[in-house]
Amino acid sequence: MSAPSATAPTAPPPPAPRPATRRGVELSLIVAAVAVSMAGWAEVGLAQGGRLPRGAAGYGGGLAALALLAHLAVRTRARYADPLLLPIAVLLNGLGLVLIHRLDLVPSLGPRAANSQLVWSAVGVGLFIAVVLALGDHRVLSRYAYVSVTAALALMALPICFPAVNGARIWIRFAGFSIQPGEFAKVLFTVFFAAYLSANRAALAYAGRPLLRVRRPGRPGGPRWLQLPTGRVLGPVLAIWLASVAVLVLERDLGTSLLFFCLFVVMLYLATGRGGWIAVGLLLAAAGAFAAGSLDPHVHSRVQDWLHPFATIRAGLGPSQVAQSLFAFASGGVLGAGLGQGQSYLIGFAAKSDFILATAGEELGLAGLLVLFLLYALLVARGFAAGLALRDPFGRLLAAGLASLLALQVFVIAGGVMDLIPLTGMAMPFLAQGGSSVVTNWIIVALLIRASDRARRPDPAPAADTGTPAAAQEKPGVAG
Repeated sequence: MSAPSATAPTAPPPPAPRPATRRGVELSLIVAAVAVSMAGWAEVGLAQGGRLPRGAAGYGGGLAALALLAHLAVRTRARYADPLLLPIAVLLNGLGLVLIHRLDLVPSLGPRAANSQLVWSAVGVGLFIAVVLALGDHRVLSRYAYVSVTAALALMALPICFPAVNGARIWIRFAGFSIQPGEFAKVLFTVFFAAYLSANRAALAYAGRPLLRVRRPGRPGGPRWLQLPTGRVLGPVLAIWLASVAVLVLERDLGTSLLFFCLFVVMLYLATGRGGWIAVGLLLAAAGAFAAGSLDPHVHSRVQDWLHPFATIRAGLGPSQVAQSLFAFASGGVLGAGLGQGQSYLIGFAAKSDFILATAGEELGLAGLLVLFLLYALLVARGFAAGLALRDPFGRLLAAGLASLLALQVFVIAGGVMDLIPLTGMAMPFLAQGGSSVVTNWIIVALLIRASDRARRPDPAPAADTGTPAAAQEKPGVAG
């Protein structure tokens, strides 16, 4: 018998099937989003004048062109991105334009804003395309943590030099335009928090002295200590956060102060996994809210409006904005009065910005509000899903932080309009009038698309069995 032959080399495993890019699904959803927005625009015209509005074709064509350009950018540079992010943004932006156009038809609410909002939307989509095309890897942003926070603090300090508007110094006005720098600062702060916390997450979670002993019923290991990080680790991020809050207090910007504080606490919890940070954050938030409500007259008046929304009616001064907002929600019922047939313009000058959700509640009803909140919830959920699928800690924190930023904005604004919390004066993402807001939200969606593309992109095919160590075949540049 012949000797057994040498073992044949093992054949490389077959390559894993490449995941579907889903760009066709994205395009179909974008077409549906544009169609829904155009139908809403037409319904407003039919309800107000019995005919289609003159600018319906231009509005629909402009929105469709912007959506198509954004889709082509994603198809070219982020082929594996989540197919739901862009259509949701297009639909929310389109519905916001419809609601603003509806309120433009009331002369007492000031100049028309739908056209300028469409222009700002075009600027936002332009920056969205620039981010998608130019940012090849989201991890590059971690190199510019301190540049980001320096630029954010500078942007937040600029409005101090300008006169206050409605009691707050948060706008820069020139040549008929107004910009809210704090909207851009919140994205830069998120980049800084993600970079710093991802680099120091172990020290933040385990270093320092025990602060609080937490019992864990039914879990092995006995009580667990909440440890306070060392000043060397926590000091820089805490000092920067306190500086930002101090600037916001000078500007009397209650909404952004609350937003930054909640974002700081949430990202600390995401980075460390320590639930004690949530408890500490709630205690500090309660103390800060009590101090601000007691010492600042502007904040105190908003707290009083929250606690007693109908006090002005009893005093014979007419309903306040919060009261009118509650009347609008009650009038809408389940199915609403119909687009163009409500009376939420009685709220006053803030109907297109702070209280535009009341217009949606009156004219679209509870059903329409649920659809809007589900769209926001789906946008936030897809952002978290992208973060969970990423391998690098910075990307995880960045995607989760941006998604948390959107969720916190929706909660703070909707809570204020519905009298669940004091009114903050912020703009509903994509929905309300505000150029800075819509531009910033398009940048957030662009960053989430880049993160989801990195998360869903297939790994390169494994190298052949040539004796190369497995570690050398790993995907380069990804932090474990």
